[in-house]
Amino acid sequence: MTSELVLDLADDSDVPALTSLYDGAARWMLDNGIDQWQPGGKDAEHFRLRMEEGEVWLARTAGGEVVGAYELWWQDEPAWGPQPPVAGYVHRLMVDRAAAPAGTGRALLTHAEERIAASGRALCRLDCRSDNPGLLRYYRSIGYTRVGEQTGKTDGEGGSPYAVTLWEKALGPR
Repeated sequence: MTSELVLDLADDSDVPALTSLYDGAARWMLDNGIDQWQPGGKDAEHFRLRMEEGEVWLARTAGGEVVGAYELWWQDEPAWGPQPPVAGYVHRLMVDRAAAPAGTGRALLTHAEERIAASGRALCRLDCRSDNPGLLRYYRSIGYTRVGEQTGKTDGEGGSPYAVTLWEKALGPR
């Protein structure tokens, strides 16, 4: 992990930072021609629910500034359907591109992989929009294997369906 980062489980006091981080990442995507997240697309209730049902991790600098986060789910039926408990699912990998040290995104993903392996599960899974070639190349370059596509995923809040590529990585003993 990037040595300048401290990772902690988020709590209710972190919700404003999480919504701000999400909105910043969404604005960056839009500014860079990526139609994926929309500012305001995830509110405080979303992050509270994720903390209740799974884990939300924050990356802070040594000075305490929030520079990244991710959600770790223990099931993901909307993308993967019913599955045995063999994987953890990473969602909303977010980095403050203006403040985060280089390598923060990879450090967050490595942390998620370690959490999943420590739980006794053998796979880290994630999905991303199929129309994001940069992200598709990135996941392949760091050892993820494309295992399928789900063409009708929605955000669960009445949004239009979109295609996602399903990725997984086998986790060795840690």
